[in-house]
Amino acid sequence: MEEVKQVLFAGFGGQGVLSMGQFLAHAALSTGKHVSFVPSYGAEMRGGTANCLVTISEEEISSPLTENPLMAVILNRPSLDKFEPKIKANGILVINTSLVDRQTERDDLEILELPMNQLAEEIGNPRGANMILLGAYLQKTGVVDVQQALQQFEVIFAGKSNQVIAKNREAFLVGVEYAKTNW
Repeated sequence: MEEVKQVLFAGFGGQGVLSMGQFLAHAALSTGKHVSFVPSYGAEMRGGTANCLVTISEEEISSPLTENPLMAVILNRPSLDKFEPKIKANGILVINTSLVDRQTERDDLEILELPMNQLAEEIGNPRGANMILLGAYLQKTGVVDVQQALQQFEVIFAGKSNQVIAKNREAFLVGVEYAKTNW
């Protein structure tokens, strides 16, 4: 039996935190996995806190909630402060170093750092920062196969222009390449 994979995405509202979780959930669902997506919002809109927990399993999911996920994707410093202590030992912590200005305090986690905002600016797509991080994360962890995720862009971004889909795909692939050469 394959273990249940739980991934926490956390950051400010407006960073695409929930979009990353929805993308991962949809991509995993398209491969026949059982999936749950549990979003959580702060009281504010843009700029407030946002996080979501995505659970992926081969089996039915009895409870989609956990206090201690095995993996976390952290987009800002307040989220690192809040969630770093909660990640399971020997888990994976992915950090956006563009907005996290401190080192992690744990030595029992695999730490993956990526300057997602900087990379997004370099390709002229600041709104694609979340897709860069998601591409890198999937390349490194294999939670969902990168090629299978790439096949989902038209579905996930249905109703968006071809230009928006292409820009998101390009950002995703920048993240994939970053993970191949830096992690």
